[in-house]
Amino acid sequence: MRFLRMLTNALLAGALGAAYLTILVLQLNPQVPLYSSSVWRWYLTLAAFYGVHLALVFYVLMLLREFVSLGAFSPGWISVRLLAWLSATAAAVASLLMWLNLRGFPYLFDEAASRRFAFGAGATTVAAVVLLGIAVAHYSSGRRGSRVGAALLAIAIIGSLALPVAARGRGGESPIDARRVTLVSPPERDTARIILLLVDGASLEYVWPRVAAARLPNFGRLLDSGASMALATIRPTQPDPVWAAVATGMYPAKNGVRSASSYFAPGDERGVDLLPSHCFSHVLVRLGVVRDIPNSSAAWGARPLWTILSDYGISAGIVRWPLTYPAQPLTGFMVTDRFHRLVGSMFEFDGRSAYPDTAVPVAREAFAANGLPSADAVAAAAWRDEAYSRAVRDLNRARPVEVEAVRYQAIDAASHVYLRYAQPGGFGDVTVAERERFGPMLDRYYAYLDGEIGAAVERLERRACCATPTSAARTKTPRTAFCWPTVRR
Repeated sequence: MRFLRMLTNALLAGALGAAYLTILVLQLNPQVPLYSSSVWRWYLTLAAFYGVHLALVFYVLMLLREFVSLGAFSPGWISVRLLAWLSATAAAVASLLMWLNLRGFPYLFDEAASRRFAFGAGATTVAAVVLLGIAVAHYSSGRRGSRVGAALLAIAIIGSLALPVAARGRGGESPIDARRVTLVSPPERDTARIILLLVDGASLEYVWPRVAAARLPNFGRLLDSGASMALATIRPTQPDPVWAAVATGMYPAKNGVRSASSYFAPGDERGVDLLPSHCFSHVLVRLGVVRDIPNSSAAWGARPLWTILSDYGISAGIVRWPLTYPAQPLTGFMVTDRFHRLVGSMFEFDGRSAYPDTAVPVAREAFAANGLPSADAVAAAAWRDEAYSRAVRDLNRARPVEVEAVRYQAIDAASHVYLRYAQPGGFGDVTVAERERFGPMLDRYYAYLDGEIGAAVERLERRACCATPTSAARTKTPRTAFCWPTVRR
């Protein structure tokens, strides 16, 4: 019977731990109303997974205590002494998770939300200290429990839950809608062309030594004649929030893109943007407990660059920028980041994979001319890079634009596999044979990108040289931008 009493205490502690995690989900997602069914759905989901596992951990700890203890361990069905220790442990872990998540996502909240989050984390920390004090007091006194002790424990537990919830507020705040600007007479501008090459996962630390060794001449040309700097990334380090910040010039707290997907508890129609970090929360997605839906172009809470350019009458060609599906009208053309998944399917012709409709057959031909993709994941990523690059060149010949942007992913995919062999000093478990065999692989992808840079600069110079006398008088030096925020999967 005493083992059943241990189990009831472990289950209560597990339920309390699930409640703390639910509060953390609410803190990470201030748009979720406090008084909604979503709160209970998330609590039940977290209790069914984390609550059960926490209860199992606590129960095993009690069995170990029983095994090493000289006396029999026989708690009550609801033991004040035992729950004080278990709740103090759960509150301490919850406060640590809150501080880690607040520190890990510094740009995802505005100042007010960050302040409320910090207050809630501080309140949970204080509650953990109070619960620990109650546990120590009961252990020192040797009493099995009392009404006063039980009341103090109940007040401390309720406070540890109520204070962070009160600090978080009712929630449900909606982002400010972006306003469209209509210009009666767009300002005069030069006809210089801009090309943006967007690269996932590239590293200046990797490029500089190879530029110095004259192995990446076009990189060297950019670095010698232009400007460069190392940029801090945005967490979570996913393409959607990173490139949304680039496209809008705003942090996620302002542009509304805080992750790559929306996450839904079972039976819930209201999604959340973020799952807690440092507690394996994405296992819920992999196991199918939580449903995730990738974000689309409807996720923008601020206007991206190309819509602003369209207001000024500046044409843009946007290829493979995240959060462009379904494609939205603009002055120029757009091939969405999901085109490679849709090419050859019935969804290719639904008018959402590219804009305008005439861009679809041009992009499809570019993919067809690139042959068949490889079964290897890294080689397939390189194949997609080549296909999208070919598509933007073909589209630009048919429909010239003033601003061109294309995104490359192969370096990020290759770095996950081959970086350890190219820079073995940072890993320490690479053999000489592995380094000789796989070390040059990453250099090949950088060399391909170096060639893309050279081709882009050549196109810019050719256009500048071939400009008409009237336009050439107004044309400034061609400009090339190379963007490489760190994006990890």
